Amino acid sequence: MTKLLYQTDSYLREFTAQVVEVRPEQRGIVLDQTAFYPGGGGQPHDLGEVVANGHRYALTKMERGYVHVLDSDELPAVGDQIEGTIDWERRYKLMRTHTAMHILCGVVWRDYGASVTGGNMEPLNGRMDFEFERMQGELVREIEAKINAEVEAAHDLRVRILPREEAFQIPDLIRTKINLLPEGITEVRTVEIVDLDLQADGGTHVANTREVGQLRIADYKSKGGINKRIYLELEP
Repeated sequence: MTKLLYQTDSYLREFTAQVVEVRPEQRGIVLDQTAFYPGGGGQPHDLGEVVANGHRYALTKMERGYVHVLDSDELPAVGDQIEGTIDWERRYKLMRTHTAMHILCGVVWRDYGASVTGGNMEPLNGRMDFEFERMQGELVREIEAKINAEVEAAHDLRVRILPREEAFQIPDLIRTKINLLPEGITEVRTVEIVDLDLQADGGTHVANTREVGQLRIADYKSKGGINKRIYLELEP
């Protein structure tokens, strides 16, 4: 079982680990612990660098089972120690973006009672789908003003890892239309924007909403029926 360092410290940029498995067919290695986010919940996987035995490898992607895919057919061996370094500029942009999406979700849920039906993000931009019957320019401008007010409110973020039974006692913990948490998961990681939002979430976030910066709703459109899409952009 790989220890997921990013779950408790999103600001960890470098770490050491030991190779516990080699997957030559994937050009990948499995580590005893990692700070690289593997992707999920709409947030892309991290990029970065792995150093082992004086050799530098680029981390090109992460695959199921926390397999770190490297840019070489010559891989470290089981038992080797590695040093991992995250592409921090990209990661931090994704942290800001992910928190921005939770701010949007929190405002829309609190003020309009709309469930999330989907979402995705890249560094400094993302889109989120909600169950709105109608969406007009006036409503979009209202939402934009509200999410920027929450950024300026400087809410702290708190992360907890709870037993599944305890987590599901929290009202409205799952904001997506469908509960995407598999039955086999015994612990649930929650991310709280204090006084605004609390959700089950596995991604990386900033420590305070002020780090997100100015937000702009770049576009919106209907995706059919009551499914409406909002496109969000962050300042560099």
